[in-house]
Amino acid sequence: MSYAAVAARGPQQTAEEVSEYIVRKLSDVYSRIRRSTRAPHLPEVVHTDESVSSLVDVDSPHVSSVPSDYESQPVKTETQAERARLEAEAKEKAEQAKREAAAKKERAKKDAEKAKKSMKENSDNPVVIGNAVAMAAFAGVLGVGAYRKYTAGELTWKVAGLWAGVVGLFAVGAYYVSQYLFKKYPPKE
Repeated sequence: MSYAAVAARGPQQTAEEVSEYIVRKLSDVYSRIRRSTRAPHLPEVVHTDESVSSLVDVDSPHVSSVPSDYESQPVKTETQAERARLEAEAKEKAEQAKREAAAKKERAKKDAEKAKKSMKENSDNPVVIGNAVAMAAFAGVLGVGAYRKYTAGELTWKVAGLWAGVVGLFAVGAYYVSQYLFKKYPPKE
């Protein structure tokens, strides 16, 4: 027999009895909550003038006098002196970094001019022409293959990693073949 069936056979309650019961239970719960959430009273601090008899101990070593020309001094504290020293060091480092950057820029400019001149002088060298053609052909084959794999939905990180390895092997092979051919067809200096 279910709980609902047992409850239905028992004495019936009127709506007033039910509402009184609910109000009584809710007020009990509310009063328990109010009692449990009250904070205890805190003790208060008693204010007296006797507790602050002397705020400064004039005999302690941290109290010191300053010279009469203190206000006219450009640097008044050790902290200001340290700050000025650190700022000077930072300015020196910045200037040194500027000089080094300018020197590197000039070196890079000279290297670029030298490489440009070398490329112009060796533009008719068969090894340079062969390298350019081989690189262009390899890049084209690699690009077409990658596009086909992509459209087929087969381009994965594993495939890309394998192809990156192939590119590395091709670069190493091209380097050694070029070195061998440069002995046969030396570049112009």
